[in-house]
Amino acid sequence: MLQKLTIQNYALIDTLDITFDKGLNIITGETGAGKSIILGALSLILGQRAESKYFFSQDKKCVIEGVFLLKDEKLKSIFELNDLDFFRETILRREISNDGKSRSFINDTPVNLTVLKQIGEYLIDIHSQHATQEINTAEFQLLVVDSIADHNSLLFTYRSGFKQLKKYHIDLKGLISQADEARSKQDYEQFLFNELERANLKEGEQEDLEQELEKLTHAETIKRSLLNATALLTENETSAASILKEASLQLQNVEKFDPAINTLFERLRSSLIELNDIADETATIESKTMHSAEKLSILQERLDVLYTLQQKHRVVNIAELLAIQQKLAANLTQLQSSDEQIAILKKNIDLLKLELTKQAKELSINRKKAIKVVEVVTAKTLHQVGMPNAKLVLNHQVISELNKDGLDEIQLLFSANAGQAPAPVTKIASGGELSRLMLAIKSLLAKHTSLPTLIFDEIDTGISGETALKVGKIISDLGNDMQILCITHLPQIAAKGNSHYFVYKNEESNKTTTGIKKLDHQERINVIAEMLSGKNPAPSALQNARDLLS
Repeated sequence: MLQKLTIQNYALIDTLDITFDKGLNIITGETGAGKSIILGALSLILGQRAESKYFFSQDKKCVIEGVFLLKDEKLKSIFELNDLDFFRETILRREISNDGKSRSFINDTPVNLTVLKQIGEYLIDIHSQHATQEINTAEFQLLVVDSIADHNSLLFTYRSGFKQLKKYHIDLKGLISQADEARSKQDYEQFLFNELERANLKEGEQEDLEQELEKLTHAETIKRSLLNATALLTENETSAASILKEASLQLQNVEKFDPAINTLFERLRSSLIELNDIADETATIESKTMHSAEKLSILQERLDVLYTLQQKHRVVNIAELLAIQQKLAANLTQLQSSDEQIAILKKNIDLLKLELTKQAKELSINRKKAIKVVEVVTAKTLHQVGMPNAKLVLNHQVISELNKDGLDEIQLLFSANAGQAPAPVTKIASGGELSRLMLAIKSLLAKHTSLPTLIFDEIDTGISGETALKVGKIISDLGNDMQILCITHLPQIAAKGNSHYFVYKNEESNKTTTGIKKLDHQERINVIAEMLSGKNPAPSALQNARDLLS
């Protein structure tokens, strides 16, 4: 329940502290005194967006703070889900600066507006005279039935599953799109891959082939140079070998006379051996060097294949061609993998649909039972508030396709008078009838939800007299199970309150401010008497007020 509301610098309010009691809290006041301003401030800590133009003073920030006493341990999981500390006494605070920026806090932990709104929805439901329009929405009509059906856990499981089903469908659409795009390229990429695979590419092959081609192309020149080199080394009369032999003999003749000459002789003999080895290898290479037109053609053809592939793929070496071949192979494998993923995803969708259909059918069964309860209990409440012939009919249809709520469509039809066929509410209900219908529905919902506080903002529109007394009785009975804040202009309803607060205007120094005070018993008599007969009530009005309060 809402224990305390503090408002600073909002609309006509400079500073205001209000402490509310459990049960039925009545709020009255003159038109324009600021009753709705208080609700407007309260809505700010429930996540409604704010504008700085509503500030009392543009020089200060606006601060709204609500202290709530939480009895429902179910809320603890909501707090934990948002990484918030859960306290039995929880504080929601909103600070709005004059540039429109705002900060929100729950138990002094900063939160965003979405979290503030989410928590607020579990704390307070504000029902105003304009909120009766929600009765015409399919969402609200289904909410009424689901609340009575009391299958929150099943509905949560179903909606989570349906959310997953939608994600599956999005994923499937993406996979199919990717696969179709890949498949449109598949034939060409398969052709490219096969072409590269047939080429049997080997890294470093091109360099070897180009070197071999150079050798074959210049074979005659190489052979001629090698023959000349061999002749110069060993075969001519004046060959290097002959000269070295002669020099070696000369040194051999005198080596015995000088150890240094012996060393030179040994070095010269080693050089001669090395020279002969070089000559032998040169002769061997020369003998193997042969011009082959056939081999030259084969080399040129192989290099033409490599050059053509490189030009086609706009690369300059075999390593890059191999990288392209690997990428093409991965693309073709991915296409096969995508087909497998699509098949698996379709199977998952079918299995999830089966499970969701089973859950949706169970929801339908529960809703059919709940519809009877809603119709019977609402009719009973409407009878209590002066509408004995009113009838509420919830038309239930099962649809063929699953949606976020299951397989059900609910349409609320209403008849206020005997002999009148039920029809959509907006077509036949007057303002007073609509207010009483919403009261009947809200009172039913209140008994089946754990919402700690319910606010009625002039729900008594269009009613008076005995009907007002009956409406007051319904609201008073609700106050036995939860906290009710009721803004009213009817004395019959005001007299039912456990506590009574009076909103007033105060004009000082050319400034108008809004204030609120909790009335004692005598003050309540005076205020209710004024509601009955106007300012300066007669003794009969005062007595009538006492009778209402008693």
